[in-house]
Amino acid sequence: MTIENSYLTAPFDNAVSAILIGIDRDVEKGQDVLTLGLGLVMLSSTFAPIAPPTVLLPIVAVIFACSAGYARINYHRMEQKLSASMAALDFHDMVKLKAIANVFKQYPMPSLIDSLNPAKNLVRTWKSVLGGILINPFWMPIFYMMGIQIKEEANLGILAQVIIEVEHKLYPVLNKD
Repeated sequence: MTIENSYLTAPFDNAVSAILIGIDRDVEKGQDVLTLGLGLVMLSSTFAPIAPPTVLLPIVAVIFACSAGYARINYHRMEQKLSASMAALDFHDMVKLKAIANVFKQYPMPSLIDSLNPAKNLVRTWKSVLGGILINPFWMPIFYMMGIQIKEEANLGILAQVIIEVEHKLYPVLNKD
């Protein structure tokens, strides 16, 4: 499978529409992965009668880590593809997509290395420790990864909302149902 470096792939009639369709598809993919991870975590309780918590709870944390990690990589890839696509546009088309580009500037996502470092995320670490003390120490990594997952969902939700607003501004006749 090849990784595209831009949302502008031939053939396309309208560059702005091609970019909007591409980034909307990538946002949906990120949201689907996060939902899949959450669904798998919800299903993990069905294995509770046969798997001890010392096995099941770390698996739940790994599932959160995989889904949030993929969503973070997808978010960074969207940012790179958008900037590469906007470089090929003229000024008039760039203005139309400025709101989407501003989301990536206003809500920057650090690298996975920084997000997974407890020393750089003291609030998330403290909440995880507190949850582990109140419930079970094995829940600490789950709470930590859940915090990353929630942050991913929030950023993808904001990005999806801005994409919808841009689509409504560009195509008001098509959106009047």
